Amino acid sequence: MSLHERLTEEIRSGPSGPKVAALFDLDQTLLAGFSAPAFMRERFVAGRMAPREVAETLLGTLSFAAGRTGFSGLMSATTAAYRGMAESALEELGQEVFDKHLATQIFPESRALVRAHRDAGHTLAIVSSATRYQAEPMARELGIRHVLCTRLEVEDGVFTGEIQRPTCYGEGKAVAARALAESHDLDLTRSWFYTDSHEDLPLLEIVGRPRPLNPDRRLAQIAKERGWPVRRFSSRGRPSAGDVLRTGLVYASLVPSVWAGAAAGLVNRSRREAINVLGSMWSDLATSLAGVDLRVEGEQHLWSHRPAVFLFNHQSGLDTILVLKLLRRDVTAVAKKEIRANPVFGPLFSAAGVVFVDRADRAKAIDSLKDAVEALRQGRSLTIAPEGTRSATPRLGPFKKGAFHIALQAGVPIVPIVFRNVLDALPKDAVVVRPASVEAVVLPPIDTSRWTRDGLDSEIEAIRRQYLEVLDPLDDGDGAP
Repeated sequence: MSLHERLTEEIRSGPSGPKVAALFDLDQTLLAGFSAPAFMRERFVAGRMAPREVAETLLGTLSFAAGRTGFSGLMSATTAAYRGMAESALEELGQEVFDKHLATQIFPESRALVRAHRDAGHTLAIVSSATRYQAEPMARELGIRHVLCTRLEVEDGVFTGEIQRPTCYGEGKAVAARALAESHDLDLTRSWFYTDSHEDLPLLEIVGRPRPLNPDRRLAQIAKERGWPVRRFSSRGRPSAGDVLRTGLVYASLVPSVWAGAAAGLVNRSRREAINVLGSMWSDLATSLAGVDLRVEGEQHLWSHRPAVFLFNHQSGLDTILVLKLLRRDVTAVAKKEIRANPVFGPLFSAAGVVFVDRADRAKAIDSLKDAVEALRQGRSLTIAPEGTRSATPRLGPFKKGAFHIALQAGVPIVPIVFRNVLDALPKDAVVVRPASVEAVVLPPIDTSRWTRDGLDSEIEAIRRQYLEVLDPLDDGDGAP
């Protein structure tokens, strides 16, 4: 059973095909929070906003909130300062803001809704009052083809400081949706629209399936009166007190695990046994206390060929715990040298024989991998993330060659582990772990005995393709589906 199956049941059982649209608002719907503040904050911190622009933006926002000006007036006040700016500068800034601030704020549930609509062959669109510089990076990430939004006037690649009317706000969203329906032969009476705001009522009223998500107070009341189903997501945004408590217990559970491992090591006079007990106990305690349900497919492949090089796609700080829970014993890892300086995990990783790699120095990195080869020859398996660094989104990054060279030199098989939904529990750069169901698909071991250095690139690409097939069969690995 796939995750979020109940959430997407009506999509899977409903009408399919490109004549059906799935329309999504951006802020508080696909995204926890609002994109505009992150966009402006990045410009301000980078020194790209003059004091006058800050003042005009603030005054315009206050006037809009007080009802003295409309949305067009607000946009005019905030975009007048763009006059003379190259459009490419805002395009680059939009992608930068998404990568740094917004990618980790996508609701996992909304991501699942988008995927389900895409699988049903529906025509997908973001319909937002935001500009395309805020919305298009999100659309690329989620594989949404159409972006209906407020447009700024551009001449010869330079902003004029004016906006194109009508703006995509209120009735303007309904106008934009009707235009998309006419140009693409869509049937809005069979289509979905997801939004959090009562201001989107004109569009909600013309689709057959209005779906309030995280609705504001007025929209929640309207939905109750009209019998529209309401959904609220809490997987992003401010964590609850329970989430904070769970996270504290995750870290605290390391203490009894260390003591248990030390006792087992003393009794058996074995450092390896100490590490085995510590790792397996901590991973069991941590996942249980965090409310992380790890579901494993292909578990038999974890034990059929050892020692081996176990690869995993790196998404979260939770990956270490999940890998320990899967592999249980007689395993070490390759990690970046910066972890050695961590006062808690540095000594523990060193005791476990973790190989620290200086990624800034290629010669040192290659030399340090000799220790990893030796560990395999001594009977310990190795776990490593071939991407090298964590991703802010589920999208798979390019593979580095180190792990594959190690397997080739040691003459051991490679076992791919594909994690799905880890970001639901702990996104990149987050601190608080949230309860979630995580899937791990363990693929069959790959024999490396006939590999050659000359053919390594094609072998790596073939393995990466296996990851892409599990993560998203429609993803080509280079961009949005």
